[in-house]
Amino acid sequence: MDEVTLCLALKACRGDPKRGCQIHGFSITSGFTSFVCVSNAVMGMYRNAGRFGNALRLFENLTEPDVVSWNTILSGFDDSQVALSFVARMKSARVVFDKFTYSTALSFCVGSKGFVLALQLQSPAVKSGLDSDVVVGNSFITMYSRAGSFGDAKRVFDEMPVKDMISWNSLLSGLSQGGDFGFEAVAVFKEMMREGVEVDHVSFTSVITTCCHEPDLKLAKQIHGLCVKRGYETLVEVGNVLISSYWKCGVSEAVKSVFYRMSERNVVSWTTMISANKDDAVSIFHEMRLDGVFPNEVTFVGLINAVKCNGEIREGLKVHGICIKTGFVSKLSIGNSFITMYAKFEALEDAKKAFDEIHFREVISWNAMISGFAQNGFSHEALKMFLSAAAETTPNEYTFGSVLNAIASAEDISLKQGQRCHARILKSGLCSCRVVSSALLDMYAKRGSINESEKVFDEMPERNQFVWTSIISAYSNHGDFESVMSFFQEMVKENVAPDLVTFLSVLTACNREGMVEKGYEIFDSMTRDYKLEPSHEHYSCMVDMLGRAGRLEEAEELMSEVPGGPGESMLQSMLGSCRLHGNVEMGARVAELAMEMKPELSSSYVQMYNIYAENGEWEKAAEMRRKMRKKDVRKEVGFSWIDVVDTEGSLTMQGFSTGDKSHPKSDEIYRMVDIIGLEMKLEREVAV
Repeated sequence: MDEVTLCLALKACRGDPKRGCQIHGFSITSGFTSFVCVSNAVMGMYRNAGRFGNALRLFENLTEPDVVSWNTILSGFDDSQVALSFVARMKSARVVFDKFTYSTALSFCVGSKGFVLALQLQSPAVKSGLDSDVVVGNSFITMYSRAGSFGDAKRVFDEMPVKDMISWNSLLSGLSQGGDFGFEAVAVFKEMMREGVEVDHVSFTSVITTCCHEPDLKLAKQIHGLCVKRGYETLVEVGNVLISSYWKCGVSEAVKSVFYRMSERNVVSWTTMISANKDDAVSIFHEMRLDGVFPNEVTFVGLINAVKCNGEIREGLKVHGICIKTGFVSKLSIGNSFITMYAKFEALEDAKKAFDEIHFREVISWNAMISGFAQNGFSHEALKMFLSAAAETTPNEYTFGSVLNAIASAEDISLKQGQRCHARILKSGLCSCRVVSSALLDMYAKRGSINESEKVFDEMPERNQFVWTSIISAYSNHGDFESVMSFFQEMVKENVAPDLVTFLSVLTACNREGMVEKGYEIFDSMTRDYKLEPSHEHYSCMVDMLGRAGRLEEAEELMSEVPGGPGESMLQSMLGSCRLHGNVEMGARVAELAMEMKPELSSSYVQMYNIYAENGEWEKAAEMRRKMRKKDVRKEVGFSWIDVVDTEGSLTMQGFSTGDKSHPKSDEIYRMVDIIGLEMKLEREVAV
């Protein structure tokens, strides 16, 4: 029995700690631990057996560890930061690194600290001549690629005197995973083929991944053909990236073809298939279970998103039940997905339940709930949720974006709430974020604070279509025709294409200013210059513009050209124009259409009554009143809101309707309104 025999016996243990401990005990009693090679073998046995603490203690007791001793311990670390500290200790101890030291150390070089250490390792590697070793060179390529320094990775690759398949694959894999180097990755793959380098499944998965980042159907098909020729298509790793690539390219039939030809399918295969086939996602999920593959967290997230897109709440409830049974419902990403799904189905009580079931909420959970309330018109609930979120977590740009959208769309929430959000944004330093600044501008614009809108607009470094449209809409709502046209022309000059909303705002401004010819020019430009089909709203605006200008025949003719026929708002607008210009005959025609469309709508009857009355046709006016009573059509009550600050300084909105006397001090309020009205009348008379 000698030290070599003991070392071989320890290696033969293959991670079996019981036999390894027996051999370790024998080596101690026999005095073999004085041989550093035996100690190294014992440390290796403990490391492989998952008892790294034992290996580390043994190392610390070595009087003269060699480079193999250091390498054995270095390769056993799980934490990269601890491993890098150990590398620094090796440098301080003046350990002479070998190729395995460099290879292992470089595998831990992640993050900025690791990158700095890797740069420090390159110089001694060059001095020792180990940089030309293929193992060390491959490690440097992998490290640089992982750090996103693809120029350095390519430089190391080009300087290597000898390259193996791993060298090529390391460079190819790094470029393909970088996302922005698809062209370079394909070039490397082509060079491999020209040089006659053997390609394997790693080569194919890397180059196909490039097609996922930059969807290229032609390239995907070419590489797919090579995979079939080389016999790699049915391998699970290659098949997975192929179906992912075809999915990104939008070729669903190819996705299914590759999937069902795969000799083996794992959870990644099924999950990609579910995400790629939203219409059949539920049936594919059941097929997956029958195939004996257990879903993971990503599978359920993809399935929930598919159900959300299909609009099947019953299927969503079933998936929720499965998640509860399998224990996945406690996963944060799944809880967030259920919140978003239920919000899409307008089932906000279920969304709130899903939210309440998340024990450790992150800002994404709060954002999903706030956005769900805002998108479904529950602006007050969105604001309350935002205030709770601000108390429990740090809001991000999407939190502010969602609550600002809620405030923007709710007339019964005070603008002061938006201003308070703005103050929070200033404190958080998120003003420069495009999501936040766009939402701020839109909120101020929709709530009529034009000066604040323009201030936010001027401070934005970049302006997209939404931003330009928001500022144009703001000035349009304020009736500032000159500013609307100025911003619109500047938007076009900046090569930002206007959309349907932009054109509607510009047409509205033309309408209010009575600029009919300019309105016609803008209306024609939509289809001629931007290939946009006008909606009912655009036609309605043009009909109203022509009607206000007294060009009633043109307005009626344009109304007859509207695809699908005129809508309610267009007919009401036309009725208003007929009243304005006293055209009883046309008014009667339009009113008949409006009453047929919505017989319960009071405005059609009221408008026609006024047209008859203002033109002295009292019998027909009385007949219109009788029609309203007979059909039990009631005039809609006007409603409005006002800011109210209570004695504690809390801000609320008080709603009130025409003739409302529900307030305990309604008599005082009415008297005050009368006084204010008289004072305003006196001021007008004095001004005249």
